[in-house]
Amino acid sequence: MKIIVGHTNMDLDCIGSIVLVKYLYPDYTPVMSRLIHPSAKNLYNLYHYHLDFSTPDDLKGEAVTHAVIVDTRSESRVKEYFELFDSSATEIEIFDHHSGDSCEFKGAVVHEGNYGSNTTMIALELIKKRVSISPKDATIALTGVYADTGNFTHDNVTEDDFRVASYLLKQMADIKLINNFLKSLREDYQLSLFHDIMNTLVWQDIKGHQIVFSYYAMEKQAAGLAAVVEEIFNIESPEAIFGVFHFAKPGSTVIIARSNMNSIDLIDILRPFGGGGHPKAASALVKKEEGREVFRKLLEHLTVHLEHAVTAGDIMTKEVVTIKDSWTLREASEFLEEIDLSGAPVLNDKGEMAGMLTLRDIMKGRKNGQMNTPVKAHMKTKLITCCIDHTMREIENLMFINSIGHLPVLDNGKIIGIITRTDLLGFLQEK
Repeated sequence: MKIIVGHTNMDLDCIGSIVLVKYLYPDYTPVMSRLIHPSAKNLYNLYHYHLDFSTPDDLKGEAVTHAVIVDTRSESRVKEYFELFDSSATEIEIFDHHSGDSCEFKGAVVHEGNYGSNTTMIALELIKKRVSISPKDATIALTGVYADTGNFTHDNVTEDDFRVASYLLKQMADIKLINNFLKSLREDYQLSLFHDIMNTLVWQDIKGHQIVFSYYAMEKQAAGLAAVVEEIFNIESPEAIFGVFHFAKPGSTVIIARSNMNSIDLIDILRPFGGGGHPKAASALVKKEEGREVFRKLLEHLTVHLEHAVTAGDIMTKEVVTIKDSWTLREASEFLEEIDLSGAPVLNDKGEMAGMLTLRDIMKGRKNGQMNTPVKAHMKTKLITCCIDHTMREIENLMFINSIGHLPVLDNGKIIGIITRTDLLGFLQEK
């Protein structure tokens, strides 16, 4: 027997991967997990007969000579299949886009790559081989791509993810169905839980990071908690969110986390709790420990191990070009044009910052025929500045709310640096 399996609690990307890898191995039998992730249940139910997955129980007593594993390389995540047969002689091939994970299967052939979704990696093989697929399979696969790339907004998205999306659309993937499958909060209890958690969120500043926490005790575990946390994360837009859910039965606690900062690596943070996933989307299951104690340990761990947030002092341009308020507008214009800057702080004769002059101010003066008048008559005197320890979140808000492209950094009234749109964009691209 030859089989195709994915990780337990199959999600949309896992199902999409299985559907496509079947085209590469047509004589292999796809096997479903006993658990289907809540986000994938609707798709699985509607395509149940089309998918035609075997169950793990069908593997009992079988001699499995070959196994293809998708979307994981961890033994624990496929244990539900491999514990049913003797795998000592099974040849294993893996398609997994979690390149940072170590493979737990000795001798396995591993196909890996840095892609936004696992489905993308397999679809690239189909493109290379010029394989055509059915519209149903294209729809299932593209749903997986959309789900694991966050609708192409996650920062691990690659050009190949878009290339595969184009290929799947050409194979007649149905966008209307995909939109239906990607709805996050489907159940009434999810909506109720969403509103309950929104009313009890706790914001905390930890080393300059704005982190949102939620603790929620439940009688028993419920499906779809990750979708609730993700929805809150998207609405509140903190730097990270940690949803801690304790279940009285069977006495376990789940941590669901999301981050939008490279400096908040969730895999690293949740590792002491047995967690896993992606650097910006991870979870952990803690068994036989009181929920409040898990929450306390998480908060303590973050307080000790979280890196300090990036501040103005980390990204500012230290060599600040300035203009004197006694210069004429023409002199200032020629100076800025020569050094290719769109604005600069203005100093008075005492060397103190007196204002800010930008190309917009110069254009207004030129239009009114005032190029020979002093800069002090045209500069903005309402100063918007920051301190060296302002966090990037505060800096971004200052520049956005005030619609400015230059933010001087002051220390005891003296200019020690400046942050421009270029500096901010560079940070946002790297964060």
